[in-house]
Amino acid sequence: MINKNSPIPLYYQLEEHIKELIENGELMPGDALPPEREYAEKYQISRMTVRQAFTQLVNEGYLNRLQGKGTFVAERKIEQPLQGLTSFTEDMISRGLSPGSQLIHFEIIPATSQIAGQLKIQEYGPVYEIKRIRLADGVPMALETNYISANLVKGLTEEIVNQSLYAYIEGQLNLRIDSASQVIESSIASQSEANNLNIAKGAPVMLIQRNTHLQNGTPVEFVKSVYRADRYKFKIQMKR
Repeated sequence: MINKNSPIPLYYQLEEHIKELIENGELMPGDALPPEREYAEKYQISRMTVRQAFTQLVNEGYLNRLQGKGTFVAERKIEQPLQGLTSFTEDMISRGLSPGSQLIHFEIIPATSQIAGQLKIQEYGPVYEIKRIRLADGVPMALETNYISANLVKGLTEEIVNQSLYAYIEGQLNLRIDSASQVIESSIASQSEANNLNIAKGAPVMLIQRNTHLQNGTPVEFVKSVYRADRYKFKIQMKR
């Protein structure tokens, strides 16, 4: 698999070979890779070359290094296109995954000035505050906090929240969701976020803020989410 006469760098050849094993299923998520020494001996290359290939694969999300334990195949990241407005539930179903939610907090609170400004309602007006851990096949993917005007979206219950908010808003209330703006930035997990997402404190996460509107322009939802950067990625297509 390694051609020393090729102009292609040896580390890159090894990197592509391991990628191929992962993508065709010969190496599965959670599988341990042999030590760098074994790769070096097998292909008659330096351990530095093997280490460079491993580092590239870790940076690209194919492998994980665990201190004192070794190098393992990483779980596949869920890819979400940034075109089109869908709910988390719809995203997971479209990928053949089982969506789920673990409800942490659900109550009606008086809107703060920030929340009122985002939802275009009066300060101290009633809003649902909904905090959930979003799951895919039982694995925590995101910690999500929704704020929704209780005067606009009436009748929400914990049972409804544990299913799909968008399905209830559109199917039961006949309100048409039209568009959303979304801001994404990088951060590191706080202790609370780490506990909820089953990751280490300080692990990379993506902070996402979404403002969703109805067809008539009325804000219907203000959402703050913390996504695991090791399990989720966003994709956008751009045309010049």
